[in-house]
Amino acid sequence: MTDDVVLYEVRGPAAWITINRPDQRNALNPAVMAGLADAVGRAARDEALRAVVLTGAGDRAFSAGGDLGGFGPDASKVAQHTARGAMARLLEALQECPLPVIARVNGRCLAGGFGLALGCDLIVASEGVEFGTPEIDIGLWPYMITAVIQRNMPRKVALDLMLTGRRMDAAEAARWGIVSRVVPAQGLDAAVDELVELLAGKSPLIVRLGKSSFYRSQDMTFSDALAYLHSMLTVNLEAEDVVEGVSAFMQKRPPEWKGR
Repeated sequence: MTDDVVLYEVRGPAAWITINRPDQRNALNPAVMAGLADAVGRAARDEALRAVVLTGAGDRAFSAGGDLGGFGPDASKVAQHTARGAMARLLEALQECPLPVIARVNGRCLAGGFGLALGCDLIVASEGVEFGTPEIDIGLWPYMITAVIQRNMPRKVALDLMLTGRRMDAAEAARWGIVSRVVPAQGLDAAVDELVELLAGKSPLIVRLGKSSFYRSQDMTFSDALAYLHSMLTVNLEAEDVVEGVSAFMQKRPPEWKGR
């Protein structure tokens, strides 16, 4: 991980991963995306953690998107093509992470930054932040993040943003179900901490199984999804945490999860 552009900090049950380029509005270049993927992998391997928080440094931007000057002048065309694949690897790392990943959106969330937020499981945003895909205005298309846009937004809303380049505020994003929570800027950290604590109180095993099954089944046919989810229900029912959860509910006490 590149420590100067990506920061990693454990705060209680969560790993906080921060894009540390506030002067560049936390723009994404290959080093940043590789660093983020490494940090997500590091969090995934830490059995003491219960969540990941992904954010940008400062208060101007979560991430304003790709760094248009992020490739070295001597890089070959093949090397540049390979480097652009860093976004795909990052989005896959977010989906494969067994921990819930929360995007803490503290400022503008545009282009690749918008795709990065959509790649997270939950989004907590400050009031007044902007979301959008302005690539069309400079003769580009948000190709790499189309995969997460299609899976998180209604088709007509997505194409409206992608074709016009317009921006929407957090309130509109919440109406379309893109943002999980919208809070005043001064309450952003408290809202994120509250969500982390809520997630930390769930069985880590069932969270892992549930998140994995959610993403694995999304592109299956209806019949295949039902068959797969049927098998996952059987796996879930074999877990000790089910017995503990039911017992705790009946006894009106907090569960003591074993994670198995």
